[in-house]
Parts: sequence; C-alpha cells; structure tokens
Amino acid sequence: MKKAISIFSGGLDCTVATSVFSKSHKIHAITFNYGQKAFKRELKASKEICKKMDWTHEVIDLPWLANISNSSLNTNEKIPELSAEDLDNLKISQESASSVWVPARNTVFTSIALSYAESIGASSIIVGWNGEEGATFPDNSKGYMKKFNELIKEGSPENIRIEAPLIDLDKEEIVKLGVEYDAPMELSYSCYKGKKKQCGICESCMRRKRAFKNLGIKDKSEYEN
Repeated sequence: MKKAISIFSGGLDCTVATSVFSKSHKIHAITFNYGQKAFKRELKASKEICKKMDWTHEVIDLPWLANISNSSLNTNEKIPELSAEDLDNLKISQESASSVWVPARNTVFTSIALSYAESIGASSIIVGWNGEEGATFPDNSKGYMKKFNELIKEGSPENIRIEAPLIDLDKEEIVKLGVEYDAPMELSYSCYKGKKKQCGICESCMRRKRAFKNLGIKDKSEYEN
C-alpha cells in the first residue's frame, strides 16, 4: 500500500481530505503545535480520529513559530466573530483572514511534511486546502498548490505530490464528500478558540455550521452558540 503524509489539525477539511485517501494509502498524520489557542482541542480530535481510522499520528512542536506570530490564533488578540451575512462579504472575510494569519504557516507545514514524506517513502502529502477558504487565504489556493508541486518536482529526488481533493470545493461540497467517504466528521474540531465546545461564531465555526445547515445534515459537534 502507498504511504501518505497528512497535515492534520483534526478539523473538518483535513478529516475529509484524508478520508478520501484512507483506503488506498497508509496514513501518517502530523499535527503541529505552534502555540495556537485550539491546540489541546485539535490534539484531542486528531488522536480520536486517527485511532478510529487506524492512522499513525505524530505531534511536531514549533515554538519558534509561536514566538514570531502576531496572529489572533496564538496571541491575546481577540479572534474575530462573524455573522452568517459576513461570510459572503469579501472585505469582512479578508479582515478576518488577516487577523488569524500565521506567518507562512502552510509553507512551513508542507515543507516539513515533504521532509517526512522523503524519509518514510511516502508518495503523497494530503492537505485540506479548499476553494472556499482559498478565496481569502492565498496558501489554500490552487495556484499555490501548483507552484509548490513544481517546487517539489524541482527540488526533491523523490516523486512526491501534494494532494488536495477539496481544492475546488466549498464547505457544503466538502461535507457531502465526507458523507460519501464515511469520514468521521463528528469527531472533528474546527473552532479557532479552543474551548471545550466549539464557539459557533468564529469564521471557521460559522462556515462549518452553515454547510451542515444548508444541506440538512445534522452536525453532531457541540457549539456554545
């Protein structure tokens, strides 16, 4: 069976993306600790999902990234709270994305995943990058993925590719795909704030909640709001 590295936060997107490859690849999931407020909850979700799916799991600490970041994800700055209407307002969404931006996060994560892929003979790096978030996060975009794959082809002696099965999908389509592949979405944790129950009002929670609601599918996660 082929091997794959999954950049895995325990969130909805990476859970669905990794589940797509689960039957055809032996999964080695990596969860990064960069001082984010939600790390403990992300770790709990990641461990539970990996145990259920029989995926290998590892944590990598990046204290230096926490030290240089001024993101609201890992500082005392307040995480933005959005209304349902705000999600389709590009200006507000861009402001929210700017607040939670961690310097070169996906570039750092993917570079480390590439190193792991080379070391264990993995052919794929699975990511949860998707079309909906790619509109405001440049390191979630199809163009970014294309350039990174070109970089790997140029700079790695191994035949390794980034695989992003959600790259053209919005959240509703992601949830549909999760149902199709029987992804353990009920164990995933998407909230930026890191509370026991997901807050329900940060951008990540709002996009998740809207997708399940619009599809008429029950989200078994617990929310404060």
